[in-house]
Amino acid sequence: MEKYFNIIANSFTGYFNYLVNEISNPSWTNYFYWLIGLSLLVWVLEIVIPWRKDQKIFRKGFWLDTFYILFNFFLFSLVGYNAISNVAVELFNDFLGLFGVTNIVAIEVQNFPVWVQLLIMFVIADFIQWNVHRQLHKQPWLWEFHKVHHSVKEMGFAAQFRFHFMETVIYKSVQYIPLAMIGFGIQQFFVVHMFAVFIGHLNHANVGWNYGIFGYLINNPKMHIWHHSKALPENRPYGMNFGLSLSLWDYLFGTAYIPQEGKNIELGFEGDEEFPEDFKSQMTFPFKKKNIQKST
Repeated sequence: MEKYFNIIANSFTGYFNYLVNEISNPSWTNYFYWLIGLSLLVWVLEIVIPWRKDQKIFRKGFWLDTFYILFNFFLFSLVGYNAISNVAVELFNDFLGLFGVTNIVAIEVQNFPVWVQLLIMFVIADFIQWNVHRQLHKQPWLWEFHKVHHSVKEMGFAAQFRFHFMETVIYKSVQYIPLAMIGFGIQQFFVVHMFAVFIGHLNHANVGWNYGIFGYLINNPKMHIWHHSKALPENRPYGMNFGLSLSLWDYLFGTAYIPQEGKNIELGFEGDEEFPEDFKSQMTFPFKKKNIQKST
């Protein structure tokens, strides 16, 4: 038990030192400044070539979403997620050790060209996320958490990171074993993750792009806007366009839906008039008894 307490303590101090180092020592593999740089780049695109020209630069919810970026990207790990996940990984490895399993890597990719490693990781991670995203809409108790993301009423790049912290727990938990079975290094993860962040920013941005024929492969603003539509078709009660980075999965499995240009459609979900608009209330909303009872 002492080992796990030490992991928790080291995780807090280790992540705090990491965060300080991220801010004080810019580098080419620095999450903090890459996030800021990509966010500013996409925000400039919104300002220079806006799709909805009447939408304000500081749209409704802009500052809330900006805080969500910092919270979900950095502060949540500092609060405790990093410590809890490290303990969970150690417990999982100790459990495997009871059966004499010390390594679950099933596919050795280190000898592949770097671009192949990146492509494999990107495709596998995105397919897992697509499936998790569908369940966030389909399972009532998961939808209570996902409502936070769909409470966005005016779309902008920062809306990508308006999501409940439990989504991080759910996504990472489901991804852990499949990705742990493939030997990837931190540098590969960094490249794939920042590329996914960039695509996600663009998907939510106020820009009218669909990438032409590549829109059947890569998710895009004109496709993703329909995912946030408040009005859902009768034959799609759980939503559509679930792809995070790739639109490919939606076209392959019949969940793609772009009936027309969706520039000015109403965003949100049924009953969002009663959904809280501040960070604290949005975080506690899914845990309230009345909401849990509604979702079961």
